[in-house]
Amino acid sequence: MLPGSSTSLTALFHGCGSHLKLLECVVDGTGEVVLEVRRLQKTDISSYTSKKNRRTTAQQVANQFLAASGKQISRKTVATRRLRGGGLYASRPVVCVPFTRQHRTAHSQWCREHHNWTEQDWACVLFSDESRFSLSSDCRRQLIWRKSRTAYRPENIQENGRYLTCSIMVWAGIMINGRTRLHVVANGTMTG
Repeated sequence: MLPGSSTSLTALFHGCGSHLKLLECVVDGTGEVVLEVRRLQKTDISSYTSKKNRRTTAQQVANQFLAASGKQISRKTVATRRLRGGGLYASRPVVCVPFTRQHRTAHSQWCREHHNWTEQDWACVLFSDESRFSLSSDCRRQLIWRKSRTAYRPENIQENGRYLTCSIMVWAGIMINGRTRLHVVANGTMTG
């Protein structure tokens, strides 16, 4: 979490007596973690919809609860009973290269300039793309807590603008009447 940003993770816990407890973990503007434990009613389940640090692990939440309340709860209790009970599931985040406002503007302008091209115009165009495949772990083991069918919401996307060094890049192109060969570049880039 970056200093100057503010986010919170709210989760309900059961089992400390007959009452439900609320653990709110807030990262304030200085980067400090502030915990608040208080009693609440079962109807406060809407607290799940508050902004949350989606990358906090169930074990971290259990440890924070222990530090704040002095009561031990298991990682399984956090994940299975409370977060899933609130509609949050552990999922791998979608990883993409950042798509900035300048990218959107350039794409939109290009489309406006080419919207009336004929098939003959498009016959002179080669569309190409490259993909990089990592030969080592890219550490995508970290999961996020999200509701179902929300994978492509901005808060659930992990932007990644660079690649690992141990990788293979492949490049190919297509056009109206054919395609190029697949080119494989080991530990290199297409631009040199």
